[in-house]
Amino acid sequence: MSALVDLLMGIFRQQTLGAAALELAALSAPLWVAALVGLLIGWAWRPRWAGVVVGDNAAHQVAQLPAPPPPPRATATAHQAAAIVPRNVVAPVAPEEEHLAVNTGDLMHLWRLVEEKDGGPSWIHMMERTLPTMRYQAWRRDPPNGPPQFRSSTIFEDASPEVVRDFFWDDDFRMKNTWDDMLLQHETLEECTKTGTMVLRWVRKFPFFCSDREYIIGRRIWASGKTFYCVTKGVPRPSVPRQSKPRRVDLYYSSWCIRPVESSKGDGAMTACEVLLFHHEDMGIPWEILKLGIRQGMWGCVKRIEPGLRAYQVARTAGEPISKCAAMAHVTTKFNADELDAENNTVASSSDNTEVEKPNHWANNIPKALMIGSAVALACTFDRGLLTKAVIFGTARRFAGAGRR
Repeated sequence: MSALVDLLMGIFRQQTLGAAALELAALSAPLWVAALVGLLIGWAWRPRWAGVVVGDNAAHQVAQLPAPPPPPRATATAHQAAAIVPRNVVAPVAPEEEHLAVNTGDLMHLWRLVEEKDGGPSWIHMMERTLPTMRYQAWRRDPPNGPPQFRSSTIFEDASPEVVRDFFWDDDFRMKNTWDDMLLQHETLEECTKTGTMVLRWVRKFPFFCSDREYIIGRRIWASGKTFYCVTKGVPRPSVPRQSKPRRVDLYYSSWCIRPVESSKGDGAMTACEVLLFHHEDMGIPWEILKLGIRQGMWGCVKRIEPGLRAYQVARTAGEPISKCAAMAHVTTKFNADELDAENNTVASSSDNTEVEKPNHWANNIPKALMIGSAVALACTFDRGLLTKAVIFGTARRFAGAGRR
């Protein structure tokens, strides 16, 4: 403390007021820089609700609309949310009036992803794993705006596309078999008995340091021969009220192309099944941390699918009844995939199928040098000992010495 007093007295003994003001500014400059950098980092890492309060009041008001009352016969189950949401059966619509949660624009988007004609960045290979009856590869890419995107190819031996399709659509079996142990609740909100389109509510478990996540998803299946294009994506439903917990994920895309492929046994038989998965979501976690977590935990989750599929095959062979979700997987929209290539230049993608890009906030473009400097500045602010004194007094002596010269 005495050193600081001596330093200040030395500054005020300057012959001119301007020299004293200059040295005071030099003394306080590191503190102002640290405060400014801390402000920048605090704004860049602000909670997502701040953006809603500041710049998305209209959307927030829409999200808070009360849900319509449930029908008299609606009952709650152990897997439903506290707020009961009415379940509707959408009346069949003509193909030319596809005002459904998932439509032909989404099919075109998935088809472009499968054929690598979507115009996105190149895929970066992440990993490759092999089990006796399963082969797995994964890729990643980072679009300019939006969360990282993941692509995977999983080949199951001795599996038909029809059974694999039902397996991924069967939410009841997901929870019963626990091959997907992150799914805590599922609930069907809407159905279209003509197209097989469904709108569902999922609640998924997240690690202990994160709250669980809620998803309102639309899904639908198209069939071209024995190849199935299964689209699953987040859809807006203002009638379903938001809750503080679980936290809702708005940007969600997870779609498959399920098709027969040649077996690795070398006999030329098409007895294997490939699942091409395209997945991305904005779950409210910094994207660099998300990429690291997925890379570390991806294989642990994927290898649980294979025993789950085999158990599902056994249950189907034994004649166990299929669930309502699996039965809806049989309601598909037929199309000719060979004709899509010609239509690719004329059919525009639906505005719903394009990913909702995260605003390109200036905070995402903070250079690494600034981040490193920020870490040093923050370290100075947290350290009240020798480091802080050395920076302040060293800077003050440097400028004071220059003034004397």
